[in-house]
Amino acid sequence: MEKDVTLLQLPEPSSPGPGQVLLTVEAAGVGPWDRLLNNAGWDVGLRPPAALGVEGAGKVLAVGAGVDGFAVGDRVLAHEAPLPGGSGFWAERVLITAAHAAACPAGLDSLEAAALPVNGLTALQALEKLSLTRGQRLLITNGSGATGALAIQLAAAKGIEVTATASAAAAERLLGLGATEIVDYHDPDWSAKVRGGFDAALIIAAGTADAALPLLRDGGRLCSVTSDAPAEVRGITSWNLYVEPNAAQLAQLAEQVAAGALKLAPEPLPLSEGPEAFARVVTGGAGGKKIVLICT
Repeated sequence: MEKDVTLLQLPEPSSPGPGQVLLTVEAAGVGPWDRLLNNAGWDVGLRPPAALGVEGAGKVLAVGAGVDGFAVGDRVLAHEAPLPGGSGFWAERVLITAAHAAACPAGLDSLEAAALPVNGLTALQALEKLSLTRGQRLLITNGSGATGALAIQLAAAKGIEVTATASAAAAERLLGLGATEIVDYHDPDWSAKVRGGFDAALIIAAGTADAALPLLRDGGRLCSVTSDAPAEVRGITSWNLYVEPNAAQLAQLAEQVAAGALKLAPEPLPLSEGPEAFARVVTGGAGGKKIVLICT
């Protein structure tokens, strides 16, 4: 049973144990997966009453024994699951595993840093699993969301030809990010409007895997981040991907954003509007925008 998402006064996290760091949270990302944290299927060790949020950016306030990669005052970003302190990033302080944090480059502000971890790691890990090479063709469903837009950019940078489903209003932006073709998902026959024979498909819109499968060539690959990968046919490899914390990958992504090679467009909201932000995101009311809570 889902619990109400409200503003709470919570106790301070405990001091960091071995291998842990305590952060002063500057900003925290909000995503549709946060509904799964709210007693709906993703156990990340929350101990209610607790703050939601599995991604964010902030400054190191204290370090535990054995942590030699960070010092007090360092700026970091992280995706953390499970949460060792039993509470998440939508708070003033959060306790995380030091090995899951990446240093925040000097050119990356907290707003963009907090917008990156889950969407960026999901896009990168999916593309690495799909293992496409220059000139191959990739279909992405929901290209206009935060994960899709990052996947388009990462794939296009490798010379992969990307077709994405999105609204007509998003087409110009996504073509500017490197997509080759945009298909309007509002058209019930969208799958008949594109040339098949894709080498791979990345499913980011729930319920689109079955429509994408016939568009793949024999022996192609399908990766779903919405837990609906279809049965394998025609030699097509099909699987569900669940994002994992990875500090090295996150550091790579952060450097790309800081250098301007990856573009983000987060919407900042104060932490006090966390319940409203949660409602917007989980009901689809964010319009594909990445919402970030400013915590300090």
